[in-house]
Amino acid sequence: MTETREAALASKAWPFEEARRLLKRFAKSPPEKGYVLFETGYGPSGLPHIGTFGEVARTTMIRRAFEEISDIPTKMVCFSDDLDGMRKVPSNVPNADSLTEHLQRPLTRVPDPFGTHDSFGDHNNAMLRRFLDTFGFEYDFISATEFYGSGKFDEVLLRAVETYDEVMAVMLKSLREERRQTYSIFLPIHPETGRVLYVPMKSVNKADGTITFDDEDGVEWTLPVTGGNVKLQWKPDFGARWAALGVDFEMYGKDHSTNTPIYDGICRILGHKAPEHFSYELFLDENGQKISKTSGNGVSIDKWLTYASSESLSYFMYQKPKTAKRMHFDVIPKAMDEYHQQLRAYAGQDIKGQLNNPVWHIHGGDVPESKMVVPYSMLLNLASVSGAEEKDQLWGFIQRYAPDTSAETNPDMDQAAGFAVRYYNDFVKPTKVFRAPTDIEREALEDLRDRLKSWDGELDGDALQSEVFACGRERFDPMRGWFTALYEVLLGASQGPRFGGFIALYGVDETVGLIDRALAGELL
Repeated sequence: MTETREAALASKAWPFEEARRLLKRFAKSPPEKGYVLFETGYGPSGLPHIGTFGEVARTTMIRRAFEEISDIPTKMVCFSDDLDGMRKVPSNVPNADSLTEHLQRPLTRVPDPFGTHDSFGDHNNAMLRRFLDTFGFEYDFISATEFYGSGKFDEVLLRAVETYDEVMAVMLKSLREERRQTYSIFLPIHPETGRVLYVPMKSVNKADGTITFDDEDGVEWTLPVTGGNVKLQWKPDFGARWAALGVDFEMYGKDHSTNTPIYDGICRILGHKAPEHFSYELFLDENGQKISKTSGNGVSIDKWLTYASSESLSYFMYQKPKTAKRMHFDVIPKAMDEYHQQLRAYAGQDIKGQLNNPVWHIHGGDVPESKMVVPYSMLLNLASVSGAEEKDQLWGFIQRYAPDTSAETNPDMDQAAGFAVRYYNDFVKPTKVFRAPTDIEREALEDLRDRLKSWDGELDGDALQSEVFACGRERFDPMRGWFTALYEVLLGASQGPRFGGFIALYGVDETVGLIDRALAGELL
């Protein structure tokens, strides 16, 4: 056994803990199909949101951890439930009114309001795949429309007919009395209107695998359950999909966790061992509301990638998956900086420390070196005081602070500079509020300005921080008041950077000029 595998088998990082639990599934024998199957599901009723990415990212982390502790091959599928009927028109699409007439039709039979794909379902599937490909995920994509229509689901659907009463018994226990009267696990797709029908069954015929029902107009129809004529209700579909594919692991949000016994029970009835599960907490928007595809609240994947790297998003997803996460734009700078802190720490850690480091799980053990010589949060402050509109304006300061850096040798630094300028102009600049200093703050600022005027040392953040401390030590108790004053008077913000490091980056003379402008009231 290699040192890495031995450490992985003992690691307390949550992906390794889940991987070890999954490995126990095959303690007696390897999977008959020859590989371990990880699945993620997606309902393409709206544009893919960041929670969808999180599900795939976290599943990938567990998959990589499993591959570290086992030689059993793995696969991952991303299953899109695009045969679902469109229950309501999303509010965040163009030409939304044109979709109303297509309500209850499968998403792959609803016209694409964006005009770029054959259907709304195809458009959203393409969006999902583009997002996932951006992050380099390895997966096989499965469309429910193709899965049902091609016959790949037929065997399990016919088994669902044979065991209809048993599957229905599982479902009926979870339903209110009035719902039980009309419920069926099968949802026929009307041969003429193309709509997904929620109607009771008049009969389910085991002999020929058909169902008979009346449509909304009272017309009787008999359809085979195979060939895409019928789909399953979403809860039975979960268990049936697991049985049809032979799924070994799937994670889903806490809102699904109460349905786990239903999913598992149906999977077993249909002839397959239920998979292992992992239930994660939900993502919340700035108001503490659950992120929704149809309402488009929260931070989208594209928005995050406008202001920060894909790796920082993966880092955010790694943190405490069992804890609800508030996903608003103000979490981005912290995620960027902490990701690079972990990168810098990784090189000096032993095997145990590296396997517990989030960046091992983000990069699958192939961890790059951080070239970020200036923290993202510091770049935001630099953009603020310099009024930067382009990242090149920041590079002048960066290269004076770290002469050996360049956009070519430090691509992550260059990328971060561009992110910071966009973030500053979109989020920081509109909210900046400067205030005038109090008398004691003015006295301390004048002291700091005078010390900086006579500074003849190098641009050393620690040495300059000592000067900052000296100006506030005799005047402020606690010292927090002095730093708050620096941020609010000079930066127009309630919090900010380690100020000595900021002076080293921005420049001593430039900081003197900034203090003079603040004392003259020019920043108000």
